[in-house]
Amino acid sequence: MTRGMKIDAHQHFWQPLRGDYNWMPKDNAILNRAYAPPDLAPALDQHGIQGTVLVQAAATVEETEYMLGLADATPSIKGVVGWINFEDTNQIAHLTRLAAHPKFLGVRPMIQDIPDVDWMLRDNVQWAYRAIIDLDLPFDALGFPRHIPNFLTLAGRYPQMRTVYDHCMKPQIRDQQMGKDAFTDWAHGISQLADQTDGYCKLSGLVTEAGEGWGVEDIRPFAQHVIDSFGAERIMWGSDWPVCRLQAEYGDWYTIAQTLTVDQPEDAKRQIFGATAARFYRLG
Repeated sequence: MTRGMKIDAHQHFWQPLRGDYNWMPKDNAILNRAYAPPDLAPALDQHGIQGTVLVQAAATVEETEYMLGLADATPSIKGVVGWINFEDTNQIAHLTRLAAHPKFLGVRPMIQDIPDVDWMLRDNVQWAYRAIIDLDLPFDALGFPRHIPNFLTLAGRYPQMRTVYDHCMKPQIRDQQMGKDAFTDWAHGISQLADQTDGYCKLSGLVTEAGEGWGVEDIRPFAQHVIDSFGAERIMWGSDWPVCRLQAEYGDWYTIAQTLTVDQPEDAKRQIFGATAARFYRLG
């Protein structure tokens, strides 16, 4: 079903009136509005994207169930990355139930929003990683460069866990534009993740880490380092739509990603823009 498909490995739909998107700024007109499959369909059609991975944006099981309902009704949604409460061992029942859904792909705790950088290593959340492995589910790792050392520890502790690092670990491109070195430490961390783990990486989220007046050349060294480090067979492109709309429309970021990979062999492009996601998430 997904062989040869173009796949957007990371996008969102949401309805703020649900009341569980606690991170969402109330005064942001771009984010604080409903986004549903018909809103994205024209962009998918225009750019030949045949399938997407819908990713959680709220720290509730109820939102995961909401997304699975959308997936059931929307053929273009090939799967859902959801959420469970890692701090509640009773949620093994939710995880087991969700794992039985044919479009449930895995889980993503919202680590970037947790104040304690060491949260992922706490004793009381380790059961969740073991359950993810036992149920053969992927783990979406969402964090900032400061989280990289702990993700390395986690990968060493659970080498069997299928992990993908979201948004290139969010390099602070805006700081680089202002003359600060946001590249060196991040790049070293990315190289470690690529060399010391079996994890994959999403080529996504870069435009929203750029600052005012950004251009393709501000993003290029970060994207190139990810590609050089992980290789196309471990990289999957994602739009991070509608979050990307803070800086670029869907088609703009897709075109930029095409530009950033223009020198890649055709097979590498097929990997980045579909085959890697299909293989990692076992779509179809």
